[in-house]
Amino acid sequence: MKKIAITMGDPGGVGPEIIIKALSSAGIRDLCIPVVIGDRVVIEETLSLLDLPLKLRIIKSPEEAGAETGTIELIDMRMLNKFWGGKPTAEGGIACASYIKKAAEFALDKKVAGIVTAPISKEALKMAGMKWPGHTEMLAEITNAKDYAMMLAGDRLRVILVTIHTSLKSVPDLITKARVLKTIRLAKKACDMLEIENPEIAVAGLNPHAGEVGIFGDEEIREIIPAIEDAKKEGLQVTGPFPPDIIFHKVYKGEFDIVVCMYHDQGLIPLKMLAFEKGVNVTVGFPIIRTSPDHGTAYDIAWKGIANPSSMIEAIKMAVRLKI
Repeated sequence: MKKIAITMGDPGGVGPEIIIKALSSAGIRDLCIPVVIGDRVVIEETLSLLDLPLKLRIIKSPEEAGAETGTIELIDMRMLNKFWGGKPTAEGGIACASYIKKAAEFALDKKVAGIVTAPISKEALKMAGMKWPGHTEMLAEITNAKDYAMMLAGDRLRVILVTIHTSLKSVPDLITKARVLKTIRLAKKACDMLEIENPEIAVAGLNPHAGEVGIFGDEEIREIIPAIEDAKKEGLQVTGPFPPDIIFHKVYKGEFDIVVCMYHDQGLIPLKMLAFEKGVNVTVGFPIIRTSPDHGTAYDIAWKGIANPSSMIEAIKMAVRLKI
């Protein structure tokens, strides 16, 4: 079975809880050998909180991990002596980064088949003086990835983003032919990772009515349509740009396999509407497999024992399924 590294995420958030719940759920142990990377003090507190019949085993490397039922195998990074649940901290931000770096190291060395990252806090990273706004940018630097994108996947919708973590007012200037074409190519790569043959790729417009022939904006005419035309010349099955208010319904009905979206919320609002509890974030373009739950640290419900592990469970399943 594949070994999958799972980073603990922000110690103050729901990451530790959803990991433990996911690893105690039926079926996960039949799919992979999970290796948790985090801090013993936090995992022990989580086991106490949840009162599950699980034992903790400390290992030093993925090679030591087995498939023993009822056991959480942890690589203890020893970053924390104590932690504060329910809020971001500089200590938590530093710890998060260490878990991610170690997991990436294992993946690059082929000691694990992929990594699943529990939610981290951008605020905690900033408090810790980290330069990255999130997982994706950090892992891109660690893996030396140049062309990458974020795909969000649910049962009946997959979206991939041209721009990710940027202000809405900066988006139009970032919508260039080169960026859109790169993301179309990555959409094809995402489908290849999922073993979808001859995928049908849709491209959403940026403006209402996809610009209405330039009446509501000309980004479609100047940048998006030329990118689609070049992608077609490369042999990709791509169509668009579609008005953003209709394309997601078309995908929901099964007309397309994936949608290239121009900005973060354009893609994530419909995805989370359809698959809030089971959506999975997949980074496409890295030399390693990386997935994560499609939600944040949820400080408001953290350390109360009520967090839903469904998205984490799906992220683990997706990490096992993907091929690069």
